[in-house]
Amino acid sequence: MLGSLRFRLPALFLLGILLSGLVASLIAIRFFQSYTRTHAIDELRAESVGIVRLYARQAGASIIKVPSLESAIGGDRIYFVPAFPGARLLQPLPNLPASTVDISQLKARGSTTLDLNVSHRHYLAVAKPLYLADQLFGAVVVAKPVSQLRSRWVTLIERLGIAFGGGVIVAGLLGVYLSRRITEPLLALSAAADEIAYGNYAVEVPEPRGGDEISHLSARFGDMAAKLAESEQLSRNFLMSVSHELRTPLTAIRGHVAALREGVIHDAVMQEASLAVIGEEAMRLERLVGDVLDLAKLDANRFTVLQEEVDMEQLCERVFAAFGDVARRRAIDYRADVSAHPVIVTDGDRVLQIISNLLSNAFRWTPEGGRIELSLSAANGSVSVVVSDTGPGITDEELDRIFRPFWSRDGGGTGLGLAIARELALALGGRIEVRSQLGIGSRFELVLPAEGGSEV
Repeated sequence: MLGSLRFRLPALFLLGILLSGLVASLIAIRFFQSYTRTHAIDELRAESVGIVRLYARQAGASIIKVPSLESAIGGDRIYFVPAFPGARLLQPLPNLPASTVDISQLKARGSTTLDLNVSHRHYLAVAKPLYLADQLFGAVVVAKPVSQLRSRWVTLIERLGIAFGGGVIVAGLLGVYLSRRITEPLLALSAAADEIAYGNYAVEVPEPRGGDEISHLSARFGDMAAKLAESEQLSRNFLMSVSHELRTPLTAIRGHVAALREGVIHDAVMQEASLAVIGEEAMRLERLVGDVLDLAKLDANRFTVLQEEVDMEQLCERVFAAFGDVARRRAIDYRADVSAHPVIVTDGDRVLQIISNLLSNAFRWTPEGGRIELSLSAANGSVSVVVSDTGPGITDEELDRIFRPFWSRDGGGTGLGLAIARELALALGGRIEVRSQLGIGSRFELVLPAEGGSEV
């Protein structure tokens, strides 16, 4: 409990409020102390000036109403410091020792501030020189008890304490609210992560709220969970597809081998046909295993690309001819359009594999009586091989998936052809671009760099 974010966040938040409030309070008290002292000194200085002027005007009178003066200035104490022995006022004031005030320094400054201790009480005082008949007669000292200043500080501290306590309560409630708002989605994400760790990819991820970092994390976590679920489904589809693809040729091979071994087939022509079927199915197995190995090498960046001069026209003619029989059997309008004769430096076998995969995909989705076209062109320092068909087309959502390994629109096949084609194109320094319209067809374009080659 003490180590959880639910406790630590509001605790740290409240601690920060406490420390900042304490520092602010100390600074405020210090400033207030300085202000009250300065203000008190200004008041005492003004009072001392008025009293000195009053004594100077009434120097010849016999009565100076000191009590009225004291009441007029709020009960402050008034003292007299003689400048020479025997100097006394007609209306005597309580005398302070001559050493209390440096008369010569007071004469030069005009006034001075004192901290007095009289009768075990502490006073803040201001001394002002008193001149009678242009002669320095002494100094009038106006004092105020320091306890009055402290009472103001105590009042301020009490009010600050009330405000500080209220602020702490509000900050604590706000910290608890923010802590819950932050930790609740995190706890939900943690629970979802536990479910995913146990293999449950269909876990419900909390909906992101707002646009903060936690909402972004929740959204990305949801995307991750969806991709993991999709990856798991693709893996299952791959195992099922590969099992089916392996079982079919193996069943055919085993059947023909058993027939030949048992002597069921006596005719030499039939035996030759059975051996041909065995060879074709073995090649089919070899291609399937090769596709899986190629994809693994490409993913692990352990794929080797050869560098050789490749006549793209001859290569396209070769791969075009390989699908001629399939086109005739299905009555597909199969065409080739060569408008350039480039020779480039690349890996010819891998380029042949890419184009073969693109044509195989086109023949798979083009219905009987449809049209497939293979075209070759060169422009702007690149060579372009286009395979277009009149298949059902591809949706925008599926355009992002068709190049994923093991993904198939209809669940058939291994879903490796286009994935390998794209990875090979990237390994050769090129790319594959796709444009498609539903109900019209698709266009796959292989673009390869022509640097290092030539135009024949």
